Amino acid sequence: MKEEAIDTVSLLRQVPLFRDLSDEELGGLSTIMIQRSYRKKTVVFSEGGDKEAVYFIQQGLVKTYKTDENGHQQIVSFLKKGDMFPHTGLFHANCYPATAETIVPTTLLAMPIKPFEFLLSSTPGVAVKILRVMSQKILELQEKIQELTGQDVQNRGQLFLLKLAENNGKVKNGKYIIEMPMTHQDIANAIGTTRETVNRMLNQLRKEGIVETDRLGFVIHDMEALRHWREN
Repeated sequence: MKEEAIDTVSLLRQVPLFRDLSDEELGGLSTIMIQRSYRKKTVVFSEGGDKEAVYFIQQGLVKTYKTDENGHQQIVSFLKKGDMFPHTGLFHANCYPATAETIVPTTLLAMPIKPFEFLLSSTPGVAVKILRVMSQKILELQEKIQELTGQDVQNRGQLFLLKLAENNGKVKNGKYIIEMPMTHQDIANAIGTTRETVNRMLNQLRKEGIVETDRLGFVIHDMEALRHWREN
């Protein structure tokens, strides 16, 4: 197996959807992948566009968002190395459900839909393994919806930061370093509130020595304090 193919298999092994596949099965997937590179703040695909491929992040960061009739963004997700998007892209030919845009210079692996469907039809064992994982993913999403239902803005902001730390944080000297540059408006779009509300929340967290922000991301100085934080 060539070095590039080995690197692709290594990346696919990090994707939860493919966690049950063997190295040989991952190698089969890697043969249909196409590498694409994007500059910072480049749209990968737009909401409503014809769906041609699903993507895997080889290096970089991506955000996905939907746009309402007034042009306001609603952040759907922030994605990092190893993440796949869109999750709805595998088994139907609907349009892209959201817009995907790079946050930093990013390298992606594109998996064209039609070759992937052919691969599944010719290797049903792979299809069964993927469907099992997708069933678990549905349960996790249902739990996430229940978790967010009824939460006020403060709780959503608090949960957003905790999830960022859990999914993207690196622990250093007892602090969580989250290298994900985003504006206050990005955060507001992610939790469904205004930029002013996010400003107030982050200012309060900074005054209490819990969270520090800069143009590169966040530093959470005290995770336990953040878990129990309530705005005064």
